[in-house]
Amino acid sequence: MSTITNQPAKMGSYSEDDVLFLLKDLSDIELEDSTLNRELRVQSGQHYSESLPIEYQPPKEYVDLFWTTIHEYKTKVALCVGIVAEQIYRLKGKQAILVSLARAGTPVGILIKRYIQFRYGISLPHYSVSIIRDRGIDENALHYILSKHPQGSIQFVDGWTGKGAISIELTKACQEFEEKYQIKLDDKLAVIADPGYCTTLFGTREDFLIPSACLNSTVSGLVSRTVLNTHYIGKNDFHGAKYYKELLPSDVSNEYIDLISAEFPAIVQETEEITLQRANEEIKTEFLGMQDVKIIQEQFDIESANYIKPGVGETTRVLLRRVPWKILMRDSSSPYVKHILMLAEEKGVEVVHYSEMNYLCMGLIKSVKGTNK
Repeated sequence: MSTITNQPAKMGSYSEDDVLFLLKDLSDIELEDSTLNRELRVQSGQHYSESLPIEYQPPKEYVDLFWTTIHEYKTKVALCVGIVAEQIYRLKGKQAILVSLARAGTPVGILIKRYIQFRYGISLPHYSVSIIRDRGIDENALHYILSKHPQGSIQFVDGWTGKGAISIELTKACQEFEEKYQIKLDDKLAVIADPGYCTTLFGTREDFLIPSACLNSTVSGLVSRTVLNTHYIGKNDFHGAKYYKELLPSDVSNEYIDLISAEFPAIVQETEEITLQRANEEIKTEFLGMQDVKIIQEQFDIESANYIKPGVGETTRVLLRRVPWKILMRDSSSPYVKHILMLAEEKGVEVVHYSEMNYLCMGLIKSVKGTNK
């Protein structure tokens, strides 16, 4: 490996004590396009990672709902963070290096780091890196981490699982990394919620609302989705992202972290009980979500499984940054889907009752090929 010249980007609204972003700062480059134009290009073959959606800024009612949701579920989120953090610490101890997958994984990685610091007085290193479906993980970022922590044990972190595409991508990337460099990495993904049954390291398998899924960059350190576009990213560069400084007045990233972290003292005992119980269970990864997706793909005659996004977190993303076609809803009375119903009404998207699935809801992306811009 040649000398590493990349350094962590001075970007985002989080403290460097919480996370270091191993990303190339593309803030000065125009990468955004309208949702429809971008969807047309993606569905016509351009990779989704080559451009960015325009950041959706929600109305006041939606932001108010976000805060209500946080206050309702902050203890539950803290408990799930504690459970997965305890598992990581028991597996890897002081050697653990938290590597969150930007951007949904970043706040979760910070919370896990904060919990371990609170519980054990140890400040684990935490980096945020890019992984992109069908294109793999940022190998330059991994080499940087391994050069800084040669004795460390990387633990990958994300927010939640959908149908398992990122879990599968991570396993494939780790296999390729070992083949190329003879370095074996642990491909187990640690998440707050695993409704897709894709990993053994999770807080819960309930398809519940993680409040940070409700917003875009304003709850993720003002960092965009990650970008891999060869016009701007050389072979020795980290993958890229933008820092939306202009959204600072709306940024709630650190408030969110502080609110959840403040709940840690209240959940320690329950966390320990669940972690001990979990240690004696046989936990399987059955990728149940993928089975649901295949059935729905056939029933609704959907061209690609990539147009089906299962679970509360993924359905939210469809409404925030894709062109939605329908929302399938198992239980519209669930408190976890209030924000989804609000967004669907705002955007005029049909909500269809559908009881035969493991998830609370699914977002179906509209096929826009052949549509005029």
